[in-house]
Amino acid sequence: MKILFLGDVMGRAGRAAIQERLPGLRREWGLDFVVVNGENASSGHGLTAAHAKGLLEAGADCLTLGDHAFDQKDMLSFIEQEPRILRPLNYAREAPGKGARLFTATGGRKVLVAQVLGQVFMKRPFDDPFSAIDQVLRAHPLGGLAQATLVDIHCEATSEKMAMGHWCDGRASVVVGTHTHVPTGDAQILPGGTAFQSDAGMCGDYNSVIGMDKAEPLRRFITGMAKNRFTPASGEATLSGLFVETDDRTGKATRVRMIRVGGRLEASAP
Repeated sequence: MKILFLGDVMGRAGRAAIQERLPGLRREWGLDFVVVNGENASSGHGLTAAHAKGLLEAGADCLTLGDHAFDQKDMLSFIEQEPRILRPLNYAREAPGKGARLFTATGGRKVLVAQVLGQVFMKRPFDDPFSAIDQVLRAHPLGGLAQATLVDIHCEATSEKMAMGHWCDGRASVVVGTHTHVPTGDAQILPGGTAFQSDAGMCGDYNSVIGMDKAEPLRRFITGMAKNRFTPASGEATLSGLFVETDDRTGKATRVRMIRVGGRLEASAP
């Protein structure tokens, strides 16, 4: 199976890049399943129902969220109506929506997608992500009902993301990090057969400070004072993510490539 994961969609620039490029990439690369992290797609904070619909219509099979899952209040109800959107497994127990779900890819094959939030350097305390994902992976072993399993680990610390990759090695097809908006250069297949990258990066304008217009972040770093709200940068976006090929029989990864399309970053394709 050919799976594409795209990192945090950042504002209007990121949404536009997804809508313009993803339909063609699905055809050109023969993609079987696409997961997009929509955490920052709406003004850099959360995801509205309207913007979620746009990303799904562009070719995403599943949207994951993150610590800003419900910053846009209409997501509280929309996530219950739209099963293709996942919030983190270890979010508040009473939160609406699901943190893991089986999806159908091309040819009727099944893909399990799950998301967890990390704990290190995060502003809010979340439940233990390792025990949360362990329960899901035990219930859906590779080579069983699902032909592939993808885990989105949304957190700040690369150490925690790496630990999650090793914790899931041999039990998931893909473990990929999100949240920091900077693509890391460590894409690899771990010893047990799990494709891993610490952070997929963002789908946004990289002439920015992690996707935000430079002026206000620079002011705060230099003066220690805030003047305006952060607003997403509006230049041409780079689609950043991870391409993985998996073996339908074992569920393990056979090939992994970092993806960068458009914008300022050096291009990289499968």
